[in-house]
Amino acid sequence: MTGGLSNTDLGNGLLDSYDGFAQMLRHLDTSAWTTPTRCAGWEVRDIAGHVVGLANDAATGVPGTRTPDEQAAALRDFEPVDLAGQLGATIASLRGLMNVLDDAAWNGPSGVPDTTLAKGVHGLWWDTYAHADDIHAALGFGADRGPSLAASVDYLAYQLTKRGWGPATLALDGLPTIDIGAGGTKVTGDPYDFVLVASGRANAATMGLDPTVNVYLA
Repeated sequence: MTGGLSNTDLGNGLLDSYDGFAQMLRHLDTSAWTTPTRCAGWEVRDIAGHVVGLANDAATGVPGTRTPDEQAAALRDFEPVDLAGQLGATIASLRGLMNVLDDAAWNGPSGVPDTTLAKGVHGLWWDTYAHADDIHAALGFGADRGPSLAASVDYLAYQLTKRGWGPATLALDGLPTIDIGAGGTKVTGDPYDFVLVASGRANAATMGLDPTVNVYLA
């Protein structure tokens, strides 16, 4: 278990997120495929290549062996429907694997240093949500405010705790409070805005925070 999410929640959440990503790819046309995104130097097809490539690496037991840029470059020239098909096959593989995992396996190593399988799955769920939103933003789609948003806030809170940020208490609209460190100054507002700020996709000052809230700062 990680945060308030059970291992079953994590597994199902990731698979549902991948399924939604594959469905989105199936509906993209050529003009959408080459649309620039807020990820510097990446078009929609590069984001798709990274997400599908990372899923493939995770399913075959080699997460972390390729950089995001290498994953994107390897798959950017495929058509959207082809990547959707690849991701569909990966979903089936992961579903079979997750059906036989016990708690010891979930709490064991993921193949990424210092990361349990549960936290690795949580990270994949976050990565898929964030990059789906990058595509949504590029193409003018609305934000996903379903379960993946709450799971993303939880994951970012975990990363901020690891970095020693805070102490603070996340008291975001519609979500349970989360203490970072010992808890402290309340951070309030829209959880979607917090996700953008904490991942460096929006200016931290818009939520009254300083730039150190960005989990990707060195």
